[in-house]
Amino acid sequence: MADATYTPPKVWTWNKESGGRFANINRPIAGPTHDKDLPVGKHPLQLYSLGTPNGVKVTIMLEELLQLGHTGAEYDAWLVNIGAGEQFSSGFVDANPNSKIPAMVDHSGPKPIRIFESGAILVHLAEKFGAFLPTDPAQRAEVMSWLFWQVGSAPFLGGGFGHFYAYAPLKIEYAIDRYAMEVKRQMDVLDRQLANNRYVAGDEYTIADMAIWPWYGGMSKGLLYEGGEFLQVHEYKNVIRWTDELAERPGVKRGRMVNRAQGDPASQLRERHDASDFDLRTQDKLDAAKG
Repeated sequence: MADATYTPPKVWTWNKESGGRFANINRPIAGPTHDKDLPVGKHPLQLYSLGTPNGVKVTIMLEELLQLGHTGAEYDAWLVNIGAGEQFSSGFVDANPNSKIPAMVDHSGPKPIRIFESGAILVHLAEKFGAFLPTDPAQRAEVMSWLFWQVGSAPFLGGGFGHFYAYAPLKIEYAIDRYAMEVKRQMDVLDRQLANNRYVAGDEYTIADMAIWPWYGGMSKGLLYEGGEFLQVHEYKNVIRWTDELAERPGVKRGRMVNRAQGDPASQLRERHDASDFDLRTQDKLDAAKG
């Protein structure tokens, strides 16, 4: 339980580290901590990211676009080590003043366009290439609604449940119970939607699936925060069915590898600068090698 004797002061001041896994990069102010320009590769699309659930959304989208034959979606992906504070460089802050991955700069037009927040990047790419976002008003509204459902809901999963269950220096029963209840409610929302739909927004695979899958698909398989048994995620059969189907898509397999810095080194592609980077590193070959 939390310290029942704690009384918040009248005015909060930052006078000590908050503790926990990310204490070294937590601070109550924005802006850069050091000067460093972002690298720029040869392709119009420059992605600065890390293989977290938020980062994976965008690399899946890019690889799905390339799978469809959109050669203009070729991109350079640069790994941003958020544990080392690289998101606070002057160059990254110019690309994303919120200092969160992912950030993208689109150099395909007369002036570079910066796009930050994963949902905004997905919409930008969908509109740019005319893919994975329906043009029918009702269908588009459904996709956008589920996209923003993920944007609004996932902080409760990650910053809420994930933080207090896995990363906080103290196990606070109230906080863990509060966010466990909310994550299970969200999983039930998604499970009910997928009971009657192949994909999240209907019969079409869209950016809504790409946004939701890394977070809630990962949770359904017990891959996030080692919280699968605690949350009894095996109960969400429709989410698991959808998760497994998407996991077999070539674009998803490749997208999961980009900017990945953890797990099996053979499944990592820390920085990606050309489609040929996958020639010797396809997940299909890895699966075959494992038998």
